[in-house]
Amino acid sequence: MPDRRETFKTTSDIELPADFNPGNTENVDYDNDLGAPGSFPYTRGVRPNMYRGRFWTMRQYAGFATAQESNERYKYLLSQGTTGLSVAFDLPTQIGLDSDDPLSAGEVGKVGVAIDSLDDMLTLFDGIPLDQVSTSMTINSTASTLLCLYLAVARRQGVGFDKVNGTIQNDILKEYIARGTYIYPPKPSLRLITDTFAFCAAEVPNWNTISISGYHIREAGSTAAQEIAFTLADGICYVQAAIDVGLDVDKFAPRLSFFFNSHNNLLEEIAKFRAARRLWARIMRDRFEAKDPKSLALRFHTQTAGSTLTAQQPEVNVVRTTIQALAAVLGGTQSLHTNSLDEALGLPTENAARIALRTQQVIAHESGVADTVDPFAGSYAIEELTTQLERLASEYISKIDDLGGMLRAIETGYVQNEIQEAAYNYQRAVESGDAVVVGVNRFQSDEAPIPVLRVDEKIERDQVARLRSVREKRDSQKAEACLASIEEAANGTSNLLPHILTAVEAHVTVGEISNRLRKVWGEYRESVTI
Repeated sequence: MPDRRETFKTTSDIELPADFNPGNTENVDYDNDLGAPGSFPYTRGVRPNMYRGRFWTMRQYAGFATAQESNERYKYLLSQGTTGLSVAFDLPTQIGLDSDDPLSAGEVGKVGVAIDSLDDMLTLFDGIPLDQVSTSMTINSTASTLLCLYLAVARRQGVGFDKVNGTIQNDILKEYIARGTYIYPPKPSLRLITDTFAFCAAEVPNWNTISISGYHIREAGSTAAQEIAFTLADGICYVQAAIDVGLDVDKFAPRLSFFFNSHNNLLEEIAKFRAARRLWARIMRDRFEAKDPKSLALRFHTQTAGSTLTAQQPEVNVVRTTIQALAAVLGGTQSLHTNSLDEALGLPTENAARIALRTQQVIAHESGVADTVDPFAGSYAIEELTTQLERLASEYISKIDDLGGMLRAIETGYVQNEIQEAAYNYQRAVESGDAVVVGVNRFQSDEAPIPVLRVDEKIERDQVARLRSVREKRDSQKAEACLASIEEAANGTSNLLPHILTAVEAHVTVGEISNRLRKVWGEYRESVTI
């Protein structure tokens, strides 16, 4: 019987033979290319015993409407076995606008929780002890302010900063590439990031100061190889920026973390995670001369692929998510979020979020894949794909170096164009039927509607009223003095985070802090070439 297709390829255009064997795969040097789990080059994982010691952190990305409603969802998820929180913020919070800003109209509480002030953050984590839970916050342009709000809550709870554990995304470069929630130009944005590195190295030692994100790069349409390359190139830029302002690489690099997408091609995705770890370890050792083993070990969070979820036959999304979650676990992730079946239609309902969490729990407790470290090690297919993906990613990174680094590559549009080309090619394959999407271009069927979560329009009016009440009750002179201090620091060279922390504790709002920085630094406007 002939093959179904003339050629079989991965998303990264790696051609797959009918079978992998010693004759068509590169020789693997165990000591140089694999190593023991928990040892350089970390291909096989960042801990010697991986999930035999403890499972990955099971997160469910959540946040909608008001802080009170989101708090109730967090408590529900914790009661169902979630081991870490993951906060989604609404669009105004992400781009530094208060809920009563005219530009916020219609967006308050829609794609995440609205956070304007310390009052909102206190409500968001009411009854959740911050020394007992790890919190990830998907926030970038306003990351330093949201971190300070979180620390202010910890202080109110009597929790020392050294007991606080979690992550802020804080990855502005991928916003210019793929997502768009930037505020300031790149240079001052990088300053906020390096200020956060320095502040946390001194004050919040267990906090992951950045989650360098390939997730949104992949959601924009990149291939697996591009996801590795552009994510690590962003990482190189951040490390170099921190070194350029005088930080010791081994003081901040151990707290760097990464955030990857897990897509549908199971074998390629497993290999992708292994290749990324190996390549980053070599970059940190050879390019930056890092000495601390923790500086070399790429730790990452994974989210299953939102772009693969379909509005047609949404129950099938449970199957997609399961495959993607399995790839992340087999690839050695440190934490994982599984998307809910209804996310192509709206925010997750409570029932859909529970099913997504149960998916992780079944993989952890019933599948057996967590009982041995890197179970695919030595597979001809996996090792060859790992090697090929590392090679392709390295070629992209060399090209970016030749262009003058990641900032220059973004400014010229090189990275964006590469992603757009990959996205275009995939869409053509879907439209031609070469790429099958079950329920969309093959195997369609009639279906009954499923429940969808809707955010009440009254939420916005109530949030605006609470915000105005905060402004009326606070010490307005103290608030203005705090903003003047932030402006002075922004015009100078002192670390901004102590000034921001003082301001949020005086009930200065996210939008007010962002606007004062806008006054000093201006706003970034993407140049469009035709």
